[in-house]
Amino acid sequence: MRPLLFMLFPLLGACQSFFAAQQPPTVGERLQGEVRREAGTLLLTTCQSTQEQTLSLQDQGDSGFNDDANALFADGATRLFVDIGGRKLGKASADAYPRLDVRQVYRIQNEGHGCDDPALRSLTLRASGNEPFWNIAISPRGLLLERPDQPPLALPYLEEQLPQGQLNFSSEANQQRLELWIAPQRCVDSASGAVSHLSAVLSIDGQRQNGCAYFGALRNQ
Repeated sequence: MRPLLFMLFPLLGACQSFFAAQQPPTVGERLQGEVRREAGTLLLTTCQSTQEQTLSLQDQGDSGFNDDANALFADGATRLFVDIGGRKLGKASADAYPRLDVRQVYRIQNEGHGCDDPALRSLTLRASGNEPFWNIAISPRGLLLERPDQPPLALPYLEEQLPQGQLNFSSEANQQRLELWIAPQRCVDSASGAVSHLSAVLSIDGQRQNGCAYFGALRNQ
């Protein structure tokens, strides 16, 4: 176990394409932006950074991106926010957009924060669930738990890396024990239909609640 002990943190930053330098070579570049459908093609306009760009998306592997995106469009969405990893390819023709071969899906959603997310850049991980709603944001400075009708709870935490890419975050305060279990497994939000690459289980004093999670800018895998 590799323990980390931290304090309360400010949630600052903005959505940009800031993942590329950290991303492992098997996935390629990590990009965030809005996706629209145009003449049967999925086009990504990246979040504003040094240079906004539009890419034609292709899913030539087993990421499931096309199926997930088309399902959300079929449900009535006109634009999607995506956080994906892939490899850039050349243009199919002189008048075409550059192409991106999607290799990894971190998140696809049709509602909520996207490029305007005020916290993504400062986060290690975000996890949330429904019925009842809960949300956890984790950064190197601490863990913040939010639930309806309760004040936000800021806690120090311990992190444990487990086999097969699983993680455990735990904290004890005011005689209350919190554990968050994370597994690398595709997860669909039961309320919004958003797709993310991690599943989550929150346990508070033995009561377990399921949810989904995704890595922020401070961790890629």
